[in-house]
Amino acid sequence: MFEFEIKKKSSETRARTGVLQTPHGEIKTPVFMPVGTRATVKTLSSEDVKKLGAQIILGNTYHLYLRPGQEIIKLAGGLHKFMNWDKPILTDSGGFQVFSLSKNRKITEEGVEIRSHIDGSKHFLSPEKAMEIQEDLGSDIMMAFDECAPYPADYDYIKNSMERTLRWLERCKEYHSDMSRQALFGIVQGGMYPDLREISAKETTKIDLPGYAIGGLSVGEPRELMIKLLNHTTPFLPENKPRYLMGVGTPDYLFEMVEAGIDMADCVLPTRIARNGTAITSKGNLVIRNAKFAKDFSPIDEECDCPVCQNYTRAYVRHLINVDEILGARLLTIHNLYFLINMMEKIRLSIEEDRFLEYKNEFYDKFGYTYHK
Repeated sequence: MFEFEIKKKSSETRARTGVLQTPHGEIKTPVFMPVGTRATVKTLSSEDVKKLGAQIILGNTYHLYLRPGQEIIKLAGGLHKFMNWDKPILTDSGGFQVFSLSKNRKITEEGVEIRSHIDGSKHFLSPEKAMEIQEDLGSDIMMAFDECAPYPADYDYIKNSMERTLRWLERCKEYHSDMSRQALFGIVQGGMYPDLREISAKETTKIDLPGYAIGGLSVGEPRELMIKLLNHTTPFLPENKPRYLMGVGTPDYLFEMVEAGIDMADCVLPTRIARNGTAITSKGNLVIRNAKFAKDFSPIDEECDCPVCQNYTRAYVRHLINVDEILGARLLTIHNLYFLINMMEKIRLSIEEDRFLEYKNEFYDKFGYTYHK
């Protein structure tokens, strides 16, 4: 039960709206997916996340494999039952953790040997193991095991890494054959090299899968380079299948990816900066922990109708953050996720009304972005 239908295309850009059917319900695209790394969106319950309007969340294969372990989640009846979330879930493959925990890894053709960041114990992740774990987790969308190469990296390293990722994808598909219950997405790599991105996209999409992702962008490269490669790569992905840009979550990157024709994105950014005391607002990011908000009794964002902006002030949230009260992180997390989910809803409406660029420019002007000028 996995289908994707394009509903409306923008006449001025490659933006489109669509509906993605999964075993746990439909997803209206383009969509932003909150990240629940260890079976929770940090500080929130599943009920909270649902109330915010989230249509799908992410779980992290690597972290859940280490703790509590795939066996416990399988015994619980899968990740949905374990965390009481009845909507779609996407799990990543652990490939990004191979990249981000690079001090502790050894990559071979067979897979990756990792030392746990928790206790130093040795583990071996292969394409087959990544599929096995994700099958036990029972996510609706599972990701192929890939290597997310670092930035910067030389051409030969990226080429070898990208070719290995393609071979690993073949092994993932061979292991996981039931696409009706769990859809497997392949991941396009190729670093910052347009020719390698093209080869990766063409070879990845030769393998018939329900959807495709672009990985290895937004890893520290300049914004202009990210957007250039995004626009270069996306046209090589099939029009009739969902396209997922991994790991982007700033408002401008979300607008840019929609403009390029991407349907899905995820990022820890809104939740992580919330815990550090930063709010995303219609007039730009506010560092609420700053002293200038100590006597500011206005809402975080006067244009926002989230429960936090309806009920609490900047001064109060600042106080909570500055005395390390959990509620401070929780309130900012609710606000930031609501802001992005609501923004994506407005983006979908703007595409349906064929005024996407007009809305983008309005948003950028108010937010304080000057890239479009």
